[in-house]
Amino acid sequence: MTTESTVKTPAPASFAQLQAATAELRPPFAVVDLGALRANAEKMAARAGGKPIRLASKSLRCRALIEDVLRTPGYHGIMAFTLPEALWLARTTDESLGDILVAYPCADAATLRELAADESAAARIAVMADSVEHLDLIAAVAASVPGGGPRLRVCLDLDASLRLLGGRVHLGMRRSPMHDPEAAGALARAVVARPRLKLVGVMSYEGQIAGLADNQPGSPLMRAGVRLVQRMSRQELRIRRAAAVRAVQEVAPLEFVNGGGTGSLESTSSESAVTELGAGSGLYAPRLFDHYRAFSPLPAAYFALTVVRRPAPHHVTVLGGGWVASGPAGADRLPTPVWPQGLKLVGTEGAGEVQTPLVGAAADELRLGDRVWFRHAKAGELCERVDRLHLVEGDRIVGEAPTYRGEGYAFL
Repeated sequence: MTTESTVKTPAPASFAQLQAATAELRPPFAVVDLGALRANAEKMAARAGGKPIRLASKSLRCRALIEDVLRTPGYHGIMAFTLPEALWLARTTDESLGDILVAYPCADAATLRELAADESAAARIAVMADSVEHLDLIAAVAASVPGGGPRLRVCLDLDASLRLLGGRVHLGMRRSPMHDPEAAGALARAVVARPRLKLVGVMSYEGQIAGLADNQPGSPLMRAGVRLVQRMSRQELRIRRAAAVRAVQEVAPLEFVNGGGTGSLESTSSESAVTELGAGSGLYAPRLFDHYRAFSPLPAAYFALTVVRRPAPHHVTVLGGGWVASGPAGADRLPTPVWPQGLKLVGTEGAGEVQTPLVGAAADELRLGDRVWFRHAKAGELCERVDRLHLVEGDRIVGEAPTYRGEGYAFL
């Protein structure tokens, strides 16, 4: 990535400035407002209370921006989605930016063998495990490498969900079978019993706190329920995570204990057992991060589409637009028109594969060829739709950066 401003954080751009900066571009295209992105990065670092943030690469999916954020004070290390991605990042990013933690287990023996055969990558990458079955697979691959090869670094995934009534009520993500301190200690012993493996860390992601907005518009009863669950979960996890970390440390020393997420930086950083935080979505600040009480990030990523129809008064249609986010199907996973103000999706059609109808008084001011600006519901998934991000400061494009897709890297 190249920019003309590397010292002072630019101010966030207005939509008039975004329009001026991108006047010569042909939609569809995506833009990152560097002023908003860097302001978000600084605010997240401040919320982390002095603990380093390991950057979740899936939230950016743009290598140049990953490197740019990791040069910001308060950030160190990468949390990759898959082992192939981690191997690619280990070979294409500066080692000074930190080690790489693979956030999800890998069950592909060929990729694990590639890691075991690359001493430099193996020294920088830690793979994830939550069961003896994972350890058996990793250890068997490591033992198959001719000449011995390096020990493979392993991190244990502690499930952070809130379980009530003896496990009959499960609140949070279903990530890992390793939930209690006893299970953590047992799995740690299983790691050190395998000489080709090295235990380096513990990770837990409290999605029911970090990824669930606590100030959503609508039902006050629903908001109160979310806040109650989050308060209970924070209290329970603080005690259980500390106990699990102690159980693991009785078996082997740890290089890191990772926790948190964009929505829980303050609470997780206050836990003495946690040494670093994982986060990334708050940098782009997609629409799902609009309604938290503790923080208000600045929208930093947008995409623009072209008006191609004016089918009725107060209606326009843009080309394409079905850039729907992952997760439970619902209106909150759809992209949102944000400029001109006063447009919304048509409830009976939503965001379409080839066209997206919009309704609102602002439609009457639009003509064929005009643009409508949108925000994606989630962070890095926007980059699966475009080959490059246009980087804007104020009313100027100051650079562009290829997305993973633009670099020819298949995210999965």
